[in-house]
Amino acid sequence: MNIESQNIEFKESWRDEYLKWICGFSNAQGGMLYIGIKDSGEVCGVQDAKKLMEDIPNKVRDMLGILVEVNLKEKDDKQYLEIAAEAYPYPISFRGKYYQRSGATNQELKGAALDRFMLRKQGKTWDGVPVPYLKVEDLDNATFDLFRKYAKRSGRMDDADLMDDNHGLLEKLRLYEGDYLKRAAALLFHTDPERYVTGAFVKVGFFREEMDLVYQDEVHGNLFQQIIKLMDLLCTKYMKAIITYEGIHRIETLPMPREALREALLNACINKDYAEPSPIQIRVYENKLEIVNGGVLPDGWTVETLLSSHRSFPYNPDIANTFFRSGEIEAWGRGIERIIIACKKDGFSTPEFRYDASGIWTIFNFEYPERATIQDDQRTTQKTTQKTTQKGMQNLTEQQQAILSFLKEHPEATRKEISKSLSNITEDGVKYNLSRLQEIGLLKRVGGRKQGYWQIIE
Repeated sequence: MNIESQNIEFKESWRDEYLKWICGFSNAQGGMLYIGIKDSGEVCGVQDAKKLMEDIPNKVRDMLGILVEVNLKEKDDKQYLEIAAEAYPYPISFRGKYYQRSGATNQELKGAALDRFMLRKQGKTWDGVPVPYLKVEDLDNATFDLFRKYAKRSGRMDDADLMDDNHGLLEKLRLYEGDYLKRAAALLFHTDPERYVTGAFVKVGFFREEMDLVYQDEVHGNLFQQIIKLMDLLCTKYMKAIITYEGIHRIETLPMPREALREALLNACINKDYAEPSPIQIRVYENKLEIVNGGVLPDGWTVETLLSSHRSFPYNPDIANTFFRSGEIEAWGRGIERIIIACKKDGFSTPEFRYDASGIWTIFNFEYPERATIQDDQRTTQKTTQKTTQKGMQNLTEQQQAILSFLKEHPEATRKEISKSLSNITEDGVKYNLSRLQEIGLLKRVGGRKQGYWQIIE
């Protein structure tokens, strides 16, 4: 006999409370409930088998309103019952409560989980539910203009549709349910969607490894605004970029690809379970960035499903469709794939993906490929020369100290620019001090006069 699983449950004897298990099977993928079998799979037999074969179908019909098939089985001269419950397309309740089989357990559905279940059984999605009192006049014209700009560039909508008014555009995007706007419209185009959806924002925090919060921010607004704000905030405040120079051009290298970060943020915002009141969380450390999205995978899906080729199954299809039309996402069902491709293309390792009770995790480990190696080499050179230059550092004039301080911020500056900025030193004086700083090993010229820059050796 097989062991208990998603579709199989063993009971040694019958109790009416086991109607909950039949309810759970019917609300999931269907399954088999065996009476007269131990948890180990050993047949122990059941008393009054023939009477139960009559009673159980009647109780299921009266208490659950469905039909089941009850079969008499026998093994080693011991009789047991097989109750076959089919999956039903509409919700089944037992004494006013709803149960669903999940793995090898039977779960009572409550709160957001019950909402998700009821919507799915009705063939609806969370973002497709109509919102009373929300009018097109309440939505943000600037975001509509931004969408039109994006969509025109992507070529995924006709020009005539983009020239329509906001009401017409929302209809083309199928963001109406009858006369009412959908929840997706509020999240996509309202300046303050939290008036309609609790927790529709993002929390960002910088942590030390001991989990001490150093500083934090909250990003509000509609989803288009959130993506723009998050990219700017994360790239300028929360992640340290390595600075290098190619000629006079300043190069900033982030510890992860911008394209991968943007794709991960879009993926989180599009697939979040907004029925959960908690916001998306982004945790940044010295060596990694974690995006925690309170999303729910489709039944039977695992992280391995996400990492393999899979069909498109966005949790919020109306939101996903609008982002697709805008060109912000390339294709449904390819978000994870595009994150991985972006990382590999730029020489980064693949991020880690995790799914647990808190939601879907995307974890990027920080790296500085190529240019980081260059900087490490430079840092080694600096260490070897540091001992020989410490004495010279102590004997610098005020002008020399001012020049070094200015070149730290403007390494590509010319003698004329240095003189003009410092004001108390002539161009000839700058020339002399630059030569002196090079002689004592505190300054090095990299490249020619027009394309080069000053490198400070500390």
